[in-house]
Amino acid sequence: MRIQCFVRQRAAWLGVGLLLGSWLALAAESTFVFEANVMVPMRDGVKLAANVWRPKAEGRYPVVLLRSPYGKMDENWGDAKRYTQAGYVMVTQDCRGRGQSEGVWDPFAYDVEDGFDTQEWVGQQPWCNGKIGTAGVSYFGWTQWASAAKASRHLKAMVPVVPFENAYEVAYDGGAMQLSLLMGWGANVVGATVKPGQATEVFRHLPLNTYGDQFEKKVGYLNDWVAHPTYDDYWKKRSIDHQYAEVTVPILNIGGWYDIFSKPTLEMSARVRAQSRALEMRRNQVVVIGPWMHGVGVQKVGELDFGATARFSTSDWQFKWLDFWLKGNETGVQDWPAYRLFVMGENQWRDENEWPLKRTQYTAYYLHSGGKANSLRGDGTLSTTAPKSEKADAFTYDGNNPVPTTGGNNLIGAPAGPFDQTPVEQRDDVLVYSTAPLDADVEVTGPVKLILYAASSAPDTDFTAKLVDVHPDGKAYNLCDGIIRARYRCGLTQPALLEPGKAEQFEIDLWVTSNLFKRGHCIRLEVSSSNFPRFDRNPNSGKPFGTDTEMLPAKQTILHDQKHPSHLVLPVIPR
Repeated sequence: MRIQCFVRQRAAWLGVGLLLGSWLALAAESTFVFEANVMVPMRDGVKLAANVWRPKAEGRYPVVLLRSPYGKMDENWGDAKRYTQAGYVMVTQDCRGRGQSEGVWDPFAYDVEDGFDTQEWVGQQPWCNGKIGTAGVSYFGWTQWASAAKASRHLKAMVPVVPFENAYEVAYDGGAMQLSLLMGWGANVVGATVKPGQATEVFRHLPLNTYGDQFEKKVGYLNDWVAHPTYDDYWKKRSIDHQYAEVTVPILNIGGWYDIFSKPTLEMSARVRAQSRALEMRRNQVVVIGPWMHGVGVQKVGELDFGATARFSTSDWQFKWLDFWLKGNETGVQDWPAYRLFVMGENQWRDENEWPLKRTQYTAYYLHSGGKANSLRGDGTLSTTAPKSEKADAFTYDGNNPVPTTGGNNLIGAPAGPFDQTPVEQRDDVLVYSTAPLDADVEVTGPVKLILYAASSAPDTDFTAKLVDVHPDGKAYNLCDGIIRARYRCGLTQPALLEPGKAEQFEIDLWVTSNLFKRGHCIRLEVSSSNFPRFDRNPNSGKPFGTDTEMLPAKQTILHDQKHPSHLVLPVIPR
């Protein structure tokens, strides 16, 4: 009995000791003081909620700030331990009208001012040494860029991942609405979710100017976005309004070729490099862009595996960037290239000094056919030889049966990344133009565009284009694509309806890519009039945008002859 009591006693002591040891270990691990829902006043009296992690030791520290509409991180946030141990304060804040913050949620509308006011408040706190760095992904990236042109004096560095700086350019591309991105995200963020299997029907809602009314709880700003199809004062409030000269902080932009913000990720940095009034900051703009979608750093994207070289640690690059600019620690960032690009196909990283690359040879690839380029079974070809006398191609675009989005730069409503396009290429309303199998590698890195000569039976319509890499096994993987709304062919500020049947020139921006078309592969171009639900369907009526309640068919004619030399312009890089 004495032995049993002793064993029980010892076990109890051991249990207490283990609990005490665990508590002490947790106490040792807790490197910070946590404050929840600290209310930060804005200029109009609205208060925004922020969580704060501070090192236990008293003192003033540099601050890493994140602003989000998706909810703040809680006390157990992993980055808090790493950064507070390294001598930082971490602050995460709910955007206006989200989480515990006061005010009305209106995406993009208040972030320019709220970002500045928050930075000013943080910079004056007793635990801040006057230096702030910002970080975060997607909308977090927008909240960083939103205040970049009119930044607080305390802002010293930014690390936006998959960012943008102009909400209009997110909403509309070539004059067409990025439907699934804008409406899908805009509804989901407030919980107006679509039931599985009903996404297609929701995106087909007409008229578009009542799109936000179809949910149980109406989402008014969705209708507002339809009511403003051009870059007017409504959108200027929701951007930095091209004030790149006023951006005077070092920025590390990180993005992906298949991301919804691939083009702005590159162009924002290029514009700051060219225009910033702070000359010393022009060279401190760095871009990393890999083969990724909206989630960066992975090697498998869509249906392709880009290999282990595609893996990337955003957190490590972010820490080095902030540690240099906020604390002055030598982390090697001053030796980083202006652009670190992943060349798909070759699946290798390459460092560059500018964007677009100065050595680019812009090369015209002309469309050819005998008048029957419809579908993969057609006679469409693509070559560097200019056309002479050739028959035009024709197809009927019917918005009731649009070409389905199959991969690409998507987020909601359709899969993202590279996917085999051959199922889409079976359709007669998709024109297919391909080169012969290449006898040598061809690298295409940079902005891609299509100069298209076309006519329509409708007063307004759309034309779409897609660049595709055809592998020797016949599978055809999308690289980049674009669209033009016919009424905006002369510019977004000069809408003009078509004269039915009259040939016009259209310039379609296919955004950006970097791909090595290997020997034996083919370069392919797809031309059509829809890419749904990535883009809204043009009703072909010519009526004011968003008012149509039905889809009308349109007969489309694509010309490629000596007078109308339709051609793809590829940024070919000599090798």
